[in-house]
Amino acid sequence: MERSIPIKQRIRKARLLGAAFLFAACLSGCKSEVADFPYRMEERDFSVSSDAEKAALFASDLCVPDESGAYEDPAITAEAAALFSLSDGTVPYYKNIYEKLYPASITKVMTALVAIRRGNLEDMVTVTEDAVITESGASLCHIQPGDQLTLEQLLYGLMLPSGNDAGAAIAVHIAGSLSAFADMMNEEAQSIGATGSHFVNPHGLTDPEHYTTAYDLYLIYNEAMKEPEFRKIVGTSSYYAEYVNNAGETVSQTWKAGNQFITGDRPTPDGVTVTGGKTGTTQAAGYCLIISSESDGGNEFISVVLKADSRPSLYDNMTNLVNKIVN
Repeated sequence: MERSIPIKQRIRKARLLGAAFLFAACLSGCKSEVADFPYRMEERDFSVSSDAEKAALFASDLCVPDESGAYEDPAITAEAAALFSLSDGTVPYYKNIYEKLYPASITKVMTALVAIRRGNLEDMVTVTEDAVITESGASLCHIQPGDQLTLEQLLYGLMLPSGNDAGAAIAVHIAGSLSAFADMMNEEAQSIGATGSHFVNPHGLTDPEHYTTAYDLYLIYNEAMKEPEFRKIVGTSSYYAEYVNNAGETVSQTWKAGNQFITGDRPTPDGVTVTGGKTGTTQAAGYCLIISSESDGGNEFISVVLKADSRPSLYDNMTNLVNKIVN
């Protein structure tokens, strides 16, 4: 007698198979264009192959959206937003999840991921002229050419005050140039299935060829959270750095996180603990935020808001999104 499979298990299996087929296609050389709803299995006809087997493993813990999360919510006014449940692989809410948008400084999640995986946290880095950022309004951690910091210190300068200068210093140290580091970022994006993204710099300053999607940012942040050092950094509210400048003098700075949930400047929604995150803001990108959180019941989530029209609106959107969490 054939064993009956519970309905929830059958739905989960169907979602994962759909994601597996999509990723198998990407492993075979798919382009960055993403369909409005790319996980409908009837639209895909991929033969079983070693790539498909790899994709099945990839999809085993992937959040895959279905139509139930695509409902109108007037409380979510940003251009794109999504809530991902890591505990059961569902996407309880999403809006414009595959729209290509500028990520601004959320780019630095990918920068940190590449640096942690390809660098040595204890490496001593000498800051070069590439770290001189002159764009008006660019966020900086205020390092200077000739300063010597460890890679770990630079990662705090990258993620907490969102230092574009730290991003450039890291990129040159790891890859030799900004463009070579961007190639590494794109390689990493492809390897985790973030095929709707393309990066040209390590900091997120606006460029027409530098873009991502809310879904890809989930993939990237989720991958970064597998690294203990990343988890520690994005969950830190402030960091004291002491290093040596070009003249051999000791310099010290205290960097504060930009994520207002982590600093306590914005109340955390009831029943939820925010465990990390990254902000991003440019004129083109608007106000952006990605966070990780945990419910009182122990379930983990990642949520993304892209292109809100103001900082208060950004946090209102994120609060309304996180309020959808059910323990």
